[in-house]
Amino acid sequence: MSRCPFASRRGFLAAAGGLVAATKAGAATETAAKPAELSQTEPFWGERQGGIATPQQRHLYFAAFDLTAKQPAQLVALLRAWTTAAARMTAGQTAAPIGTDETKPAPDSGDALGLLPARLTLTFGFGPGLFVKDGHDRYGLAARRPPALVDLPPFTGEQLVPSHTGGDLSVQACADDPQVAFHAVRQLARLTYGSATLRWTQTGFLGDFGADRTPRNLMGFKDGTRNPNSNVDRTPPSPFDGSLQRVVFVGDEGPDWMRGGSYVVVRRIRMALEHWDRTEVDFQEQVIGRRKYSGAPLGGTNEFDTPNFNAVDSDGNPVIPDTSHLRLGAVELNGGAQILRRSYAYNDGTNFIAERWPPWRQGLEYDAGLFFVAYQRDPRQGFIKIFERMSKLDALNQFTTHVGSGLFACPGGVQQGSFIGQGLFEAT
Repeated sequence: MSRCPFASRRGFLAAAGGLVAATKAGAATETAAKPAELSQTEPFWGERQGGIATPQQRHLYFAAFDLTAKQPAQLVALLRAWTTAAARMTAGQTAAPIGTDETKPAPDSGDALGLLPARLTLTFGFGPGLFVKDGHDRYGLAARRPPALVDLPPFTGEQLVPSHTGGDLSVQACADDPQVAFHAVRQLARLTYGSATLRWTQTGFLGDFGADRTPRNLMGFKDGTRNPNSNVDRTPPSPFDGSLQRVVFVGDEGPDWMRGGSYVVVRRIRMALEHWDRTEVDFQEQVIGRRKYSGAPLGGTNEFDTPNFNAVDSDGNPVIPDTSHLRLGAVELNGGAQILRRSYAYNDGTNFIAERWPPWRQGLEYDAGLFFVAYQRDPRQGFIKIFERMSKLDALNQFTTHVGSGLFACPGGVQQGSFIGQGLFEAT
């Protein structure tokens, strides 16, 4: 048997030297070897915030913050700093200069140096606590709280934990590179010292299914087939009839500072994947209301076939079951209620817990599921209206548990020279 070259220090150093040489030789071509799409940028300035109608990126880093600022001026200063930093990072620019004075903290952590912008978007939201916290109007904004920014009601079966619920401010960072997304939130968090603290965070990922294909969630089913058309600035990804302007973006109903904005509901939904994986495919399809592999509604042939909710089988039972996820979430059966889903899978490792299903033993279970992200014009007529029924009747509930939640008002876009949510403060 030949001797491993790393068996001696001399052999190790020789091999290491060769590795260094190879690394130096390849350094010049490193940038050129990166996928061209990672060099693309998404606009920050404009009538609407990015990250809502933007074609979905592959990675998410979501963060919620609690405000500690004592005065409105501190809050405004934070939002100004966030605006400047967001415009810079979405354009693919690092803080300059880097490392000029090594006796002080650097203006940027530097972990994204050499990375391309990867279509980074940063979407900012205001939670109810920005307006009233513990019954106190701490910034003089209580009268400006939008009626649509309600406190989400308790839903049947949810088990919300504080470590993934609530927040006064939210930041949604999406990018095609996970480190770019994390770096962006990290830099924004650095700017909050003395004004806000991190409350909770969540990462998410989306497989590369292709721009013209509906992604699949961790249960193996297509997720987002009936999303409204993204026909604001882009070619629609699906033929489902629905305008983003009608469904997602706030119009003349205002308030003024919210025009062109949207309301986002986020829910951390843990999936009992071990239980799900033990069930038959035809049972899973009855739970969802769609074929697992084609995505077609039960009774249909293709993914985008219009579901026939009146169809019955030979025994007179609905082809699409009354308790199916598809039926209970259908716009036709919810008085026109509709949302834009922009969700991501998450996997936060495993937990040691007692199983609730056969074989009735303790063991490791995945802490994984769906980080549900839904944008809408008014959550009272969108998510709340839809999920009130779902939380009580959806057969999927036996496999899922909502453990985190948040509702945030995302103002309209930012024009150069202004800052995020400036209209809210100008009117006070």
